[in-house]
Amino acid sequence: MKLVRAFMCLAFLAGSIFTANSQGKPKLSFNQNGTFKIAQFTDVHFKPGVPESEPSLELIKFIIETEKPDMVAFSGDIVTGRPAAEGWKTVLAPVIEAGVPFAVTLGNHDDEQDLTRSQIRELLKNFPGYLGKKPAAKSKYGDYLLKVNADKKEECALLYFLDSNAYSTLDSVKGYGWFSFDQVNWYRKQSMKNTLKNGEKLPALAYFHIPLPEYKTAFDSDAKRSGQRNEDECSPEINTGMFTAMLLGGDVMGTFVGHDHVNDYLVNHYGIALTYGRWSGGKTTYGNLQHGSRIVVLEQGKKQFKTWMRLRDGQMIDEALFPDDLK
Repeated sequence: MKLVRAFMCLAFLAGSIFTANSQGKPKLSFNQNGTFKIAQFTDVHFKPGVPESEPSLELIKFIIETEKPDMVAFSGDIVTGRPAAEGWKTVLAPVIEAGVPFAVTLGNHDDEQDLTRSQIRELLKNFPGYLGKKPAAKSKYGDYLLKVNADKKEECALLYFLDSNAYSTLDSVKGYGWFSFDQVNWYRKQSMKNTLKNGEKLPALAYFHIPLPEYKTAFDSDAKRSGQRNEDECSPEINTGMFTAMLLGGDVMGTFVGHDHVNDYLVNHYGIALTYGRWSGGKTTYGNLQHGSRIVVLEQGKKQFKTWMRLRDGQMIDEALFPDDLK
């Protein structure tokens, strides 16, 4: 823990310019042109002191400079080497330096180093620009809800950041973890509460790491899609109903995951965009796709979003307006 506290202090120093212009957590707001842009980085697999990790840092800097996002979303498997605190400090440095607020949801490999999930969340709280919130009372999960504001209205869009956990906790079930019933119920309560408060279902997006079982079902159907599938979806064997909850909730327009490094598709499943980010790692893990970032742009007052993938060589691919272009 001494090492963790040391890097907390370093994080504060690295972000002193940012905090001088910030009071508490940054406020997310639509721009004057009525848009809000998110850059997603996933499966960075950064390892401190390993030269093969450097391309991922160069990518993050390039995407921020090129796309100028309003926020960054890290969707798991970000730091996969020790010491993890140093890894997080290094990965977040270009984001903090640019003054861009960021949110994080963890993957199955993030807590396999020298920090637990709860310790990582505690560490992140001390970095300038971190948008994460304290889990609900008695909850062991790192789920939180962010609100995007505009004008005098308190919120115009919602961003769910969900912890899809890591591995199966049942001896009889192999593979990856799944959302607990508590998490599904937490989403349902948040969705209903904000619908009642605002008198309408606000447009929402959800970010997490492991794809839902419905990803495979949707891609295997005749639904409209963009992007590519180059490996089988590594979803959990257990389905606890998060997709059904979102479908019935009526606010989530799209889910954004990582986990499977060579999948980058978007598929329309009953009006929800089941979407992969673009693999953002260096040469410390598998993946033969050119690394990049999935960009999402919300438009104020509209239940739709634009998306594309920006690659490291500057290409912008698979641009689409959802749902219009995938009906």
